[in-house]
Amino acid sequence: MPLRPRATIAAALAVLTLAGCSSSPEVRKAPAETSARLAATLDSPIDITLRWTGDEPGVAGRTVEFATEKAGPYTVLEFMPPGRTTYRHPDLMPETPFYYRLRPYFGPASPAVEVALPPGEPSERELTGNEKWLTPRTVRGPKVRTVPLTARGAGGADTDAAAAPADFEATVKHATGIHFTWTDRAAGEDGHLLEVRQAGSEGYRPVALLNPDINSFGLITLPEEKRASYRVRAFVYGERSNVVHLTTGSDPAS
Repeated sequence: MPLRPRATIAAALAVLTLAGCSSSPEVRKAPAETSARLAATLDSPIDITLRWTGDEPGVAGRTVEFATEKAGPYTVLEFMPPGRTTYRHPDLMPETPFYYRLRPYFGPASPAVEVALPPGEPSERELTGNEKWLTPRTVRGPKVRTVPLTARGAGGADTDAAAAPADFEATVKHATGIHFTWTDRAAGEDGHLLEVRQAGSEGYRPVALLNPDINSFGLITLPEEKRASYRVRAFVYGERSNVVHLTTGSDPAS
């Protein structure tokens, strides 16, 4: 399932359903110890800011997750780049407990591809019958050697490179549609992240969260993504951080 439908840039990713924030899957591998320490501040009765310190070698990014009960279920708010150390969660339900935690993720990305889309919008004909290329799926191909992915990498940079998605290709389908395919060379991954860096921006950000073993996916782009660079990352989650808890106050507008 796509992490981002066209009309919404949800902070959480899709394909575990990113349109509305997905519940975070459980770690299946031996976790790596996280050095990140999380703290939370109630900036107003219904606005919370998270801050954290510490870093893990080789981390590709972190998820920020929240729940209204300590035991969960937790929902992913955003996949954060490794250099980010704050997150603001505004306009919350008043008089409600909120629990937060971080989780690092690790894994190698494919080489990037540059995509330039035609100007304008797709025709009605181009928008019909595109369900197959848009749907995340596993396309069977020649058998390839796979490399196990574990938190922090099983064997360093060489192992990471061997587990990175290969043969990453982007096919323009129409003025706002791109079909991506790749060869999955990772074993035991928690999923794949499709990442974009639009023209003029500095870093990549995830636009779709895909299940393990997926190697075909279609994206409906946003207006600012007419020219952009894309890559796909196989990843595994590391160990969660400490949990912090705050209870919101009364709504000041009521």
